[in-house]
Amino acid sequence: MAALSLRGAQLLKAQTGSTSVLATVLPSCSYASEVRPRKIDTASMKRGRGGRSSFSGDVVTVFGASGFIGRGIANRLGKNGSQAIYPYRGEHYKMLRLKVTGDLGQVLFCPMELKDEDSIRRAVSHSNIVINLIGRGVETSNFSYEDVNITGPQTIARICKEAGVKRLVHMSHINAREEPEKAFLPGGSRFLKTKFRGELAVRSEFPEAPIFRPSDVYGQGDSYLNHYFSTWRRNMSKGMPLFGKGEMTFKQPIYMSDLVTGIMNSLYDPAAIGETYEAMGPQRLTQHELMTYMYALTNRTKEAGTFRVTELMMDPATIARAFMIGKSPFGTVNTFYQYNLDRLERDSVSDMSQGLPDLTDLGVKLHTLEDKMPWELAPFDLYSYHHLEGPEEQTVVPPPTVVTMEQERKLLQKRGLGPIALVPGLL
Repeated sequence: MAALSLRGAQLLKAQTGSTSVLATVLPSCSYASEVRPRKIDTASMKRGRGGRSSFSGDVVTVFGASGFIGRGIANRLGKNGSQAIYPYRGEHYKMLRLKVTGDLGQVLFCPMELKDEDSIRRAVSHSNIVINLIGRGVETSNFSYEDVNITGPQTIARICKEAGVKRLVHMSHINAREEPEKAFLPGGSRFLKTKFRGELAVRSEFPEAPIFRPSDVYGQGDSYLNHYFSTWRRNMSKGMPLFGKGEMTFKQPIYMSDLVTGIMNSLYDPAAIGETYEAMGPQRLTQHELMTYMYALTNRTKEAGTFRVTELMMDPATIARAFMIGKSPFGTVNTFYQYNLDRLERDSVSDMSQGLPDLTDLGVKLHTLEDKMPWELAPFDLYSYHHLEGPEEQTVVPPPTVVTMEQERKLLQKRGLGPIALVPGLL
């Protein structure tokens, strides 16, 4: 009724030409259906005490929020009260699970195409923080490694700089190098090469961007544990083909929550501006030891005849299978877990540090393999159907053996001898 009264007063003014007191005090009226463009100053908005039902003052756009690491980031953003914008490609139904990560009205979705600059511009236009987690370990008919790892991140960085974004976080790889170490593919991994060039492209457009170089990341719904426990990765004789049987390759997998904590801490740390962080786990061990420990946690051991490590270079069937799966247009993520020849190549390369800052410099307390691996591998237990009669039937797996610097030095010297090092008994 109030709106009708005000409108009536304005009509009366127009008809009579008189200036009423009401028309002078209220010269116009806004209706609920009226949409007016306005610039929202998030810094002046009310905040709560912290948590999901408050507003942190940050509007964050996360590219790749539907992925493995993105889901962890989405939960943390909702937890600290940030308003989140999640661009998506394709069907929006896959994004709906992220709606509950934040309070009502705090989680928004925006259609986006990596090759459409206008859609990227709309996604970051209201944000002061942008996190780029877009990545894919396999090439498709629509997107090459160069598109996903170089051109796309560079476009996002350039548009973020134009839009006045204050903090941009970019995701790379621990072995991203201009010339990465080679295992068996001529020229090495193209994925690692393009990741390195992607870092340079992002820095050229947004020099202040923190860059993270993670090793293999494990957790619920990952493409690491699921990959190695997939029947497609193992050969038919229940063996695990590894380059050099995994005895000359060193890995430091990191727990997903630790990486997410480091990313979130970097958003508010002034020292993180323009810095590159290496995100690796606290334990360094051979790939052979890592696989043996992981499979032992699922009651698959060499003594029981349910697990053994074989030589990848003596297993042409595995290499052919990786080549064919890499060419498949279906199931590359949820069925084959990004399995292809390039994945075999970079899995055969050791995680090497360049002495850059790590997650501990961001205040992250790293979890060991014994802390998280048993829980994450429980769904893969070979005897999960068996009901334990008592605690004495519970399998006790000793902790993995961490490699020493002297042992690693000798094994690296052996690997440097070339193909002869792969022949058992010669050295």
